[in-house]
Amino acid sequence: MTCSVTVKAQFGNFIVKWFDLFCKKQTIYILKPIEGHGLWDRKKVFGNLPATTDYEGEIAVLTRATIRLNKLRYFWRNVAPIASQMSKTEGFKNSYGVGEVPWVKQATFSVWESKAMMKNFAYKMPQHKAVIKKTRKQKWYSEDMFTRFTIQQKIEK
Repeated sequence: MTCSVTVKAQFGNFIVKWFDLFCKKQTIYILKPIEGHGLWDRKKVFGNLPATTDYEGEIAVLTRATIRLNKLRYFWRNVAPIASQMSKTEGFKNSYGVGEVPWVKQATFSVWESKAMMKNFAYKMPQHKAVIKKTRKQKWYSEDMFTRFTIQQKIEK
């Protein structure tokens, strides 16, 4: 199976061949950041974005946080129940957890049918809403970032 010219141009031949060698199924998203807030290693890595826009279509979300060492157990105690709820939520397509620094710097990339469906999970599901409240009240994170993207291209192999 060959990779599109866009992916080769974006990632280079080495990465494309590495994907082909080690991955049975590949999904590559070409994204455009549209809204968000927060920092990644004290930087606005996606530039100055508005906190919200009127975009309502299919959306990808990257949530990333540096968890305070003394809050790790609280964070990890809450991950599995929320993840199992997310996968059953209307509009959920898929998600990927990423440990930039295992256990401490964590990110979740998720894809949703619409922004409204994502927000129903994030802000209206009682369990997730309660965890958001805990993270703020108990100051679990030394830094966090929430960014939403439109999906410009999705390539599956």
